[in-house]
Formats: sequence, structure tokens, C-alpha cells
Amino acid sequence: MFLKSFRLNLEKLVVLVALVSFQGLLAQQNLVSTTPVSEGFTLSDSKTTANLIVDAADYEGVHIAAKNLQLDLERVTGKKPEVFNKLSGKPQLIIGTLGKSSFIDSLAQTGKLNVSAIKNQWEAFSIQQVDGNLVIAGSDKRGTIYGIYTLSEAIGVSPCYWWADVPVKKSEQLYVNAANYTNPGPKVHYRGIFINDEAPALSGWVGENYGSFNHEFYEHVFELILRLKGNYLWPAMWGRAFYDDDPENAVQAEKYGVVIGTSHHEPLMRAHVEWDRYGKGDWNYATNPEVLRDFWKAGIERMGDNESIVTVGMRGDGDEPMTEGTAIELLEGIVKDQRQIIEDVTGKPASETPQLWALYKEVQDYYDQGMRVPDDVTLLLADDNWGNIRKLPNPEDAGRTGGYGIYYHFDYVGGPRNYKWLNTNQISRVYEQMSLAYEYNARKIWIVNVGDIKPMEYPISFFLDYAWNPESFDLADLKEYPEQWAAAQFGDTYASEIAGLIQNYSTLASRRKPELLSPKTFSLHHFNEAQRILQEYDELEQEAKRIKEELDDSYQSAYYQLVLFPIEAMANLNRLYIAAAKNHLYAEQGRNTTNAYAEQVAEFFEKDKELTRAYHSLNDSKWNHFMDQTHIGYTYWQEPRQNVIPETKQIEIPQEGHLGISIAGTEAYFPKDQVLNVLPFDQSHQHQQLTLFNTGKEEVDYKIKKLPKWLKVDQKKGAVKTEEQLTLSLIPGKLPASDQEGVISIQSDHGMATLQVSYNPYPAGTEGTVSYAGLISIPATAFTANTGWEQIPDLGRQDNALRPETKFSKGITPENTALTYELYANEAIDGTITFNLSPTLDFKNQGGLKFQYQIDDEPVQTLNMHKDTPDNWNSSVANNTTRVVAPVRLQKGAHQLKIYGVDPAIVLQHIIIRAETNNQSFYLAPVTIAGLKD
Repeated sequence: MFLKSFRLNLEKLVVLVALVSFQGLLAQQNLVSTTPVSEGFTLSDSKTTANLIVDAADYEGVHIAAKNLQLDLERVTGKKPEVFNKLSGKPQLIIGTLGKSSFIDSLAQTGKLNVSAIKNQWEAFSIQQVDGNLVIAGSDKRGTIYGIYTLSEAIGVSPCYWWADVPVKKSEQLYVNAANYTNPGPKVHYRGIFINDEAPALSGWVGENYGSFNHEFYEHVFELILRLKGNYLWPAMWGRAFYDDDPENAVQAEKYGVVIGTSHHEPLMRAHVEWDRYGKGDWNYATNPEVLRDFWKAGIERMGDNESIVTVGMRGDGDEPMTEGTAIELLEGIVKDQRQIIEDVTGKPASETPQLWALYKEVQDYYDQGMRVPDDVTLLLADDNWGNIRKLPNPEDAGRTGGYGIYYHFDYVGGPRNYKWLNTNQISRVYEQMSLAYEYNARKIWIVNVGDIKPMEYPISFFLDYAWNPESFDLADLKEYPEQWAAAQFGDTYASEIAGLIQNYSTLASRRKPELLSPKTFSLHHFNEAQRILQEYDELEQEAKRIKEELDDSYQSAYYQLVLFPIEAMANLNRLYIAAAKNHLYAEQGRNTTNAYAEQVAEFFEKDKELTRAYHSLNDSKWNHFMDQTHIGYTYWQEPRQNVIPETKQIEIPQEGHLGISIAGTEAYFPKDQVLNVLPFDQSHQHQQLTLFNTGKEEVDYKIKKLPKWLKVDQKKGAVKTEEQLTLSLIPGKLPASDQEGVISIQSDHGMATLQVSYNPYPAGTEGTVSYAGLISIPATAFTANTGWEQIPDLGRQDNALRPETKFSKGITPENTALTYELYANEAIDGTITFNLSPTLDFKNQGGLKFQYQIDDEPVQTLNMHKDTPDNWNSSVANNTTRVVAPVRLQKGAHQLKIYGVDPAIVLQHIIIRAETNNQSFYLAPVTIAGLKD
């Protein structure tokens, strides 16, 4: 079990805190108990509460954290301990930093406190019992702070206690066990968040509660970051300036212990908007260098000794490209002059001031074409704004003293669409990409764009948890993480169920972000796709509501924010668009239910408003404005000014009823088409549905005739008022031994429809995945043999994802990275084979990532996922998959498909073989797993 942030399980009244080293099942220890433990330390019981001792000379940030611990203990026990600056005779909790606390230094010098594992380490801490006292010792300021917040979590206070109203588990008795706990510090040096794209949600909320992005607001942000054991912040910057809006912002950041930087396009600690406020002339170094140098110099002067990472380089005004081409010489000169400013102002070599150069968007082109910066500057590599890392260090290159970092996204404004409304990020994709980054030595800085902070609480927690020690986090930990996180917020009783809700929601929401949904997204005709989507959301919502009714009242607000609201909101949005799709289709078909679906669209649109109002009314409107983000009615990448209801159609319904018929697998319908071809029957597809609909107000009668002997229908005659679902079913014991075809007639007063049916059995004992209607659909996890591919839980559009275990190309061979799939073609197939992959980018910059496949004993074929695809980047990220396509020809009979690794980071989700004669469209790979009945 992985608990970097030391998630809690107080339902069992025991808190498990994971040690730093993980080997399979992680070593654990009980840090805090609510029942007495042998030789333990009493934090609180019915008679006493341990006071907190902090040296007055220690860091202000330590004092702030200690006061928060004081409040946390009061939240849990109902009793508020005292905080003193000198020792007393009773058992006490001594808190301090090596070199800043006389208490800690004295204990260390006398040998009573073992600090060998944390001394001279970055952000390390230890919790030990010494002479009847409990001691929290830190190697540096943040080390001590992390030790304090570790204890806070262990007694039952979630890092999201304020930001998501997570309640604490009350207990008057708290005991710390006798064992020592040491954490030698994080593996990733700087771990932080970027508040961005903060209008209208966060900006509206801040304006209403704080007036501006001032220190009163940021103190909540600093505390959240530190409780999550992060240490780094890029502040809000669109129309906001951290230093300029409130000079106390930087003062408090330094006190709290949070490292401040500026975003990828804001050099030398100047916010973008400050150029609008104070700049003179153009933001153009070629024509206005002196003014820009003075502007930047003021930023470094203002920074002073505050712990910071200085962004160097330059983009165009407004986060745009600086030039049309790649002006390497100009940018090299800019960086050189910026470093000279740093030296002149600080009086120290530039290398002693942490700096980064962000290779974001077109800036990466500068690097790829040969531009370099001094070795001490961290190269901050970036994703594509959609969670796919663009470039990683070459493992063959020499290391850099400044190292490498990653700038990642949970939120974005830009093409193909903004995505800002809800959390749509799979933590498994974060793990998949960031584990690769760590293996490739991008370990200095990890920072993630989190938009408004809310509603990204879950992926933020994961990102910072994972960043603490990627080396000790494996796939088993990834699988367990959702339940651990749920237990920390809601207790153990429903943790498993809530974890399932969170992960299932993440899968559904990440398939296609809500801003990209439309009435055309899911098929109404093929594989029952739209109805399957509705069913998935219905089941998810029903389960979420069931848990809500059973949870204690104290959890209701947090549960609504973190679990129920996003599920309800996405379920409603999908219902809205699918209702609009049905309205359009039924208007074309003339169904008498057309107008009813237009009314449904209006109802779902109003429901969206109701859900927003409910969120905004929580806790006396504490979180008003956080769901102000528009999300319905996009027509291009930029958001609509207000939500726009989808267009619907109203039709005139005639008095006289007429029969219409539609069937799955085709856009044809009666009476437009007199003959309809029903999808074939076989052992795995023993039922097919017909929809009989009415185009008028009066009921219409129907009668079914000429059924083949091997087929039955659940109702041979009747009357249709709106629509009726009929089921055709195979009759056991009357099935022919070979392929059969037949005809069904459906008669009404105004005409007769002909349905062509067929039975195409596959041989008994057939193994593997069997074709159906010219289609073979294989989830990646349906292999019959696997060497060297690892399954990543809860990843992909349908939770089926495999990648090579080996992270470097030179270690991958066909022998050590191979998958085998057994197939059966129930008819000859001349068409294509499509591999659905996660939209990984060519992070190696080698012209594309490759893999191989082989069918039977045919020659091995090599495919390039970035060349052998009909998708461009826009379609890949919008659909959350890249389709790699090759021609295929299969004779009727059994076949074997093998897939071999060539490059790392190929994430295989699904394989689809389809004949040219199969023209069914779908967004998701259809559910046609052979050998199993639907």
C-alpha cells in the first residue's frame, strides 16, 4: 500500500503510515492509535494533552505548521494543547529543525536523538520518542513542516479538510507508538502546482471572498501544498500578478516555506500582466532590449532572498510564439543577458540561483535545433497540454547539474477544445507518463497545471503523492491508491465502493472530455453504443446516490464535491447530448416521440443549472462560482460565453398512425427502406432487437409473418402507440448445423417490411476471439500469452491497457516483449487491422514510436504509431486514442496474432480487425467479445 502523504484509516481506529522503502507489499507501521499502546506516547487522553514545544528561533514556517497541528489536535480531540517556546516537565511534543532549534540540536549532540538518516538531506524528517517525549525533527524547514503534517494526517486530518470540507474523525484518545519513523526525503526535488485559466470560476470565488488574489487567499494554497508535501507554486497569472497585487503574498510564501516561480512564459519573476501595467513599447527583445532588461531587473530585485526558481527565456506576448521562425541566436542572447541580470542583482554567480528554461510548445523547437543553455539551468520539458509528454532526456546524454523537469496539465485553454469544467484526468495515465519521465531522469521539477485547484483535488493529491517517491510506487500501489485516498476522505466503511465510483467516473469522463461531446459523438445505430453509455452512467449515478444515503451527514459536503457532483453532472450532460441526437434522428424518421426528446433536452439543460446551484449552495455558499465554467455549446476551441442548449427540432405529428421499423447495425429504416438486413445470429449473439415506432397520433397495428423455424419473436402482433422493442431469439434444439438465411415479414395497414435474417454458427470448441459480422474486437488484456507487457489498471477508454515493462528501446526484443492472441474468422476477411493505442507522443524525437505484429506464420510487420495512422494530433487527443492501421486478409478459420515490442511507451488498448464490407461506425470499440454471450 502506498501512502506518501500518509493517508488515514480511522474507521478501524488505526492509522497506517507507509515507510519510504516499498518492496511489493510495503512495510508499514501503526503511527497513531486511539487505544493505548505499550510504551507509546500519549498525545491526548481523558486526563491530559501533550503540549507543543517549538524553539522561538526556528523558522516561521515551522511555527505556522505547529499552530496548525495545535488546531488539528483540537479538531480531533476537542482539546487545544498549548504551544510553548521552552521545555516543561511533563511529556511533550518537541518540534524543531536541525541547526535552528536548540532543543533538537541538544538532543542530537548528546546522542539521544538519532539524526544520521536526515542530516544534510533535502526535506527529510524523523519522528522519535526521546526521554518520554515525542520529537519531530527536520533536516531543514520543510522537512520539519512535513513531519508536523505527517502527524496531522495520522491523527485524522485530511490535506483537503478545508479545500473539500473533509471532516475529521473525532477521538479524545490519541497514542503514538513506540517505534521510530524516519523519512529521508523526496525523490523529486521540486513538486508543485500551477494555478491557471482561473476565470471565471476561481477568480469569481476569490473576488467574492477575498477581493483579490491576496495573501489571505494564498495562505490557504500554501497550506494545501505543504500538507500534500509539495513545495512549489506558479501563482495565478491571467490578469493577476503575485508580487504586485499584494506584496504580502511573497512574504507569506517565504514564511510558509513555499518556493515561488513564474510560468513558462514569464521571465525573471515578472508576471505577464505586469508588462501591461508598467511596460513601455513592444514585448520584443530585438527592438526593445533596454526596457525589457530594466523590467526584468526589477523582478529579480523584488525577489530578494525569497526561495524561488527563476524562469529564463522568452515567448511572445500573451503566451504566443516569439517569432514566426526559430530565432536561436536571439533567444541565446536573451538568456545570456537574463543571467547577467541575476548575477548583477544577487551579487552571486548565476548558477547559485535556481533557474528553469521551459521547452513549451515552439520553444522545444529551439532546443531540437541546437540551442543550449548553461548546465545549471533546469530544462523543464512539457506535455502537449493533454497529458502526453512531448520530449524526454536522451538516456545516453551526460547528466545536467540543473537536471530536467516536467510541466504537466490537468486543465488547458486551447485546441482542440478548452477543458476546464470538471476533472477528466485518469491518474493511471498520469502514472504511465510520469513514471516514464522519472525513468528518463526528469526528476528535478514536477509541476502540474491545475486550473482553479477545485475540482482537481483527487489528481493533485495523486500527482504530489507519486512525486514524493516514484521508485517505491508500483502497479499494485496504483491499483490500491483510489481506495486509500477514498478511505482518507470518507473512512474505511465505503472506501472500496467510493474508489470504484471515482475510477469508473474517470474512465467515462476521460474517453472524451465534456467540452468535446456533441449529439454526434456516440452512435445510435451501431452496437447499441449510445444506450450503453447511458446505462454506464445510470448505474454509476445510482451507486453514487446509494452511497450518499448511507454515509454519515458529516461526509455529505465532501462527498458531493469529490464524488457525486461530477458523476451527476457528466451523466446529465451525456443524457442531454444523446437526447438531442435522438431528437435529430427521430425527426428524420418522423417518429411521434421526436418532440418529447426536444423536451428532454430542455429538461437536462435545466438540470445542469440545478446541479450548479446545488454545488454553489454547499456550506452556506462557501464554494460559490467554482462551477461557473461554461461547458455546453462549444463550436470551436474557445469556450462559449454562456452555456448554449443544443439545437432541437419540432415536427408536426399527423393524426393517422404509420408503422416504422429500425434495427441495430444500420442507418436504414422502414418505410424509407423496404428491406432491412438484421445482424447475423450465432452462438454468442442469440438475440436481436427490433424497434417498432409510430409516426402518427393514432395507434398502429402490426403482425409478424414467415418466421424461420429456428427463430422466434417475443410478440407476433400488437399495436404501437409510440414505440415497442421486440426481440428475435434463436430457438435451442431447432438450430441448423450450418449457415442459414431467412426472411421475416412485418405487416401493417399501410405496407409490409421485409427483414432478412441469417444464422452463421462457428464450430464448436472454437477458442479465442471470434469474428462477428466481419469484425473481430479484442481488448488488449484478452491475450493468451504475455511476456514482458504490464497491465496498467484503470487506464484507457475501456480500462484495457498494456505497455512494455522495459522503458528503454535497447532493452526490448521480440523474445522479451511479446503478446499472443487467438482468433477465429467465421468468414473470410479482407480489410484492416487497427491497434488502438494511448496517444503517446514521440518523446524520443526519432520519427515515431514503433511496434511489430505477426499473423500466423506470415512475415513480421513493423508499424510506426505516428506515421501509420489516419489520426492527427487533434483527433488523437480529442478521442483519447491513436489508431494505427494496416491492411489485413484472413481466410476463414483459426488464426494467431502476435504483437512484439520495439519502443517503450506503446500503450495498447484494443485491437480491431474489420472487413471492408463492415461499415458500422462507433466511438468505442464494440462489445463483441467472442465466445461469450452478450
